[in-house]
This record gives sequence, C-alpha cells and structure tokens, in this order.
Amino acid sequence: MKILVVGDGHSEIHEVAVAEAFRKLGHQVEVFFWRSYFCARNVIVRQWQRGQNKFIRGPQIYRLNRDLAAKAYHLKPDMIFIYRGTHITASTISKIKHNIPRCQIVGYNNDDPFAPGHPPWLWQKFMSSLSMYDLIFAYRRHNVEDFRRAGAKRVALLMPWFIPEKNHPVSINEIQENRFLYDVVFIGHYENDHRLTYIKILSDNEFDLKLFGPDWDRVSRHPWLTKFLPINPVRGDDYNLALCSARIALCFFSKLNRDTYTRRCFEIPATGTFMLSEYSNDMANLFTEGKEADFFRSPEEMIMKIDKYINDDALRTSIAEAGLRRVHQDGHDVVSRMQLVLKHMSSLNV
Repeated sequence: MKILVVGDGHSEIHEVAVAEAFRKLGHQVEVFFWRSYFCARNVIVRQWQRGQNKFIRGPQIYRLNRDLAAKAYHLKPDMIFIYRGTHITASTISKIKHNIPRCQIVGYNNDDPFAPGHPPWLWQKFMSSLSMYDLIFAYRRHNVEDFRRAGAKRVALLMPWFIPEKNHPVSINEIQENRFLYDVVFIGHYENDHRLTYIKILSDNEFDLKLFGPDWDRVSRHPWLTKFLPINPVRGDDYNLALCSARIALCFFSKLNRDTYTRRCFEIPATGTFMLSEYSNDMANLFTEGKEADFFRSPEEMIMKIDKYINDDALRTSIAEAGLRRVHQDGHDVVSRMQLVLKHMSSLNV
C-alpha cells in the first residue's frame, strides 16, 4: 500500500513514529510535514510565519495546503494519514478526494478538540473538515461519540502507544554512567490542575523527587519549587534513562484534555519501571492494580504507596516486570497500533 503521512513533523513520537511503523509493516510511505513552512532564516520573516502557525491563518497556510494537494496528486496514495490536522482545510481534502477518488483519508488527533480551554481558532479548520474524512480516529473513548455528533462519518478508537526502540529497560551501568538515580520521577508538562498540589505534598514529605518537563517556569515563583529548578524537558535517550533511573515513575492526567490515560501509561511500563498512576476506570482495565501497576485516588494514598514501594524492592520490581509484559502482550506498541489502523481501513473497502 502507498501511504502519505501528514502532520507538523516536529516530534519523533507522533507522526514520525506513525510513518516509520507503516514502513516496518512493509508499506511504501511518503511524508508531508508542514513545520518547514514556518522556519524562515530571516528573523523577522520567521516571526511573521510563527504568527501564522499559531493562529492558523495567512499565506503559509494557503501554500502548505496547495503543496499538499499537489504532492497527493503526484503520489496518488492509497491512504493519507493526517496527524492532528489543525492546518488542513476542508477544500484541500475535497480536492484530493476529487482528484484521487480511491484514496482513503484518515484523521487522528492526540488532543481533545471538544474540551474547554483550547484557543477558539485552534480546531476551526479541523472541525470544519470532519465530514470529509473517510475515518476519524479518536485518542480518547469519550471523543468517539463527540466526533460522531460533530459530523464525522466513521469514528474508531486509537489509543496512544510506546515505541520499543525508544522506550525500553536499560542496565544499571548505563544509569550510573548518566548519573540518573531518583526515588520518584515525574516527567510531564505543567498544567494548571491538581498536579502542583500533589508535587508540593511530595516535596513536603521530603521524598527524593525529580521533575522534568516544559512550562514549569510559569510557577517557578513558588518558593518550595526552587529546589527542583531548573526543570527542563528530556527527550530521546535521556527521557528513557530518566524513567529507568527512578524507583517509581508518576503519571498524572491532563484535565485540559479530559484524559483517563495518556501516552506515558504505556511508555513507563515499557521501560521496566514501576508506574504509580492517577486512578481511572480505563487504567484499571489496562493494568491490574497492585500487580502490573498501582494507582492513587488522593494525595494521602499517593504518599502511602510511594512509602510502601520505595521500601519493598522485591514487590516493586515484580510489579514493574509484570507491567512490562502487559504492554507487550496487549500490543500497545506503535506498530501494533498501525496494524489496527490498517484493519479498520480494510473494513471500509468491504
């Protein structure tokens, strides 16, 4: 099958990983990544382009849509997979479908476009295009019905994934050489929700906690947070090592996106690290509580379980190993997810 993967292209764990997974499944894959449309060398022009990228308006948006239609016509793919199609217009999809009638167009969005709090312009083009897609994949269960009500013709669930080459156990020697060793780690962005309260309680209890992620400078004014500074993102091998080097890796859910699971729910167990996650019914269905991962429902329960597992190496290791087996056995890796995409696509042709 000939597949064109479309998206911003800035992240190796999103649309880049999708393209590579399709290649591993034996398909001919081309990509169209629009990030390059907003990276002019001239500083003034680049700032102007970044404004267009943020507000999704302007000549660069027109150009990338024109170029996507041209590339699709030249390639004539069997399927176009559009990852988070904020920049793709309904007229572009309509033109592609007119020029290549047999081409199936698929949309996938890792954010929740129906949740309050997103800027109003962010989803305008994506939402107005929903009825044009042959199939929309929802990241969250509750978005399946949301997309149907918004006009999508067909909707299916596609949960996030881990990437085996990037999320895997490492030896203690590698950890020591890279100087990663913590009792508890949280890797994730700052969000104006409950997570700051939980982290303050951890700090007050003087656990050996390490924070990584973007946007924490927004709350760096809090005196108790200064001992964690600087709080920087970690990616690639450093991200994997940071998870592997902790006895316990915490997982919080984005309230902005109304999450009941997240990508790290699969990445953490895939590293062989013990996961202590915020509770949800979805998480309880994915992992057996106290056997493949563990959950907390309150700050008090989180503190109690951290104290329990830090002091019981055998139990913690046993649960972490069971979690590692679970994510592989249940096919939560990116290649298995793309196999599911192809299965859904084949059903459209029946």
